[in-house]
Amino acid sequence: MSYLSRAPDREEAFRALFESAYPDLLRFVQRRTDLPNAEDVVAEAFLVAWRRFSEVPELETDARAWVFGITRNLMLNARRGEHRRQAVGVRLAETMVTYGGDGSHADLVSSRIDLGRAWALLSEVHQETLGLAIFENLPAPQAAQVVGISPVAFRLRLTRARRALRILLHHVPANESAAPATSSEKASTP
Repeated sequence: MSYLSRAPDREEAFRALFESAYPDLLRFVQRRTDLPNAEDVVAEAFLVAWRRFSEVPELETDARAWVFGITRNLMLNARRGEHRRQAVGVRLAETMVTYGGDGSHADLVSSRIDLGRAWALLSEVHQETLGLAIFENLPAPQAAQVVGISPVAFRLRLTRARRALRILLHHVPANESAAPATSSEKASTP
C-alpha cells in the first residue's frame, strides 16, 4: 500500500509528499543555485506538483523522484531564461555597427564595450523594449501586445529606452562597472 492511498484525501496526500521531500529537495536546490533563491524554487516546484497532483506516482520513492524532476526542470528553465537575457546584450553588440569613429577594429571593439556596458546599466524594461523593437523587429502594436500594454504606451516606453541608452552611451566613463543599476538608480533613469 502506498503512502498516497493511505491518505484520506488529496490534501493529506500532498502534505505527506511535502513533508517527506521538502528537506532533501531544499538541499538539492541549494547545491545547484544561490542560497536565497532556493526556497523560492522549492515552493514553485511544490506549486507545480499540486497542480499536477493527479500525475503523482503511487510509491513514495517514485513520488519524491517525480518532485525532484519537476524541480530540476524549473532550474533548467530558469537557467535558460537567464542565458537568453544575457545573450540579448551580446546580440545587441553584434548587430550594432558603430556609432562613431573611423571604423577601425579598435573603434569597433571600443564601441561594443561601451554598448555592452550601457546595455547592462539599462533597466530590464528598457532592455526588453529595445529588444522587441530592434531584434524582433516588431512594430509597436505587436510589441505592445507582447508586453500587455497599449501601442501608445509602448511607443512612449521605446522613446524613453532609446533616450536612456543614448545617455548611457555618451556618459558612461571607460572605467564604469558593467554591473546592473540598483533600483534607485534605475528609477532616476529617464
